[in-house]
Amino acid sequence: MKTVIATKINGLARHDAVADNLLLIDYLRETLNLTGAKQGCDGGECGACTVLVDGVPRLSCLTLAASVAGRHVETVESLVQNGRLSALQNAFNEKLGTQCGFCTPGMIMTAEALLRANPDPSVEQIRAALSGNLCRCTGYVKIIESVQAAACACAGHKEGACA
Repeated sequence: MKTVIATKINGLARHDAVADNLLLIDYLRETLNLTGAKQGCDGGECGACTVLVDGVPRLSCLTLAASVAGRHVETVESLVQNGRLSALQNAFNEKLGTQCGFCTPGMIMTAEALLRANPDPSVEQIRAALSGNLCRCTGYVKIIESVQAAACACAGHKEGACA
């Protein structure tokens, strides 16, 4: 059975018929060709599929597409504005927070939600926020530095002015 949902995806209004059992990650990747969110574990354990639903991090591999009717979904693709990376995306690039890149979209979306709620998080707050996102390549040091650098950039600080 299918349900017609009206939702906003990355700021654009959508009306689509979706199967009642269609997962949000499949809707995003297969219907909308938004491939930033990755399916890593099939069980909600890795965080690679994290998107924001009404500004709150959500695992799209555990979320039914029909459940986002009337809500606003943001994927990592939404952060690029006028062809320019966001401060957070740029910080991940400059601070080498991206290794293989598989976990990066989920990390970035989780960090985006954190920085919206708390523009100056401590290292402990960054670690807590990212605790549901697994990276198999790093020791998380560069990821945490990337989030800190983005927080500093957004606050207008110069490199090294905030620690």
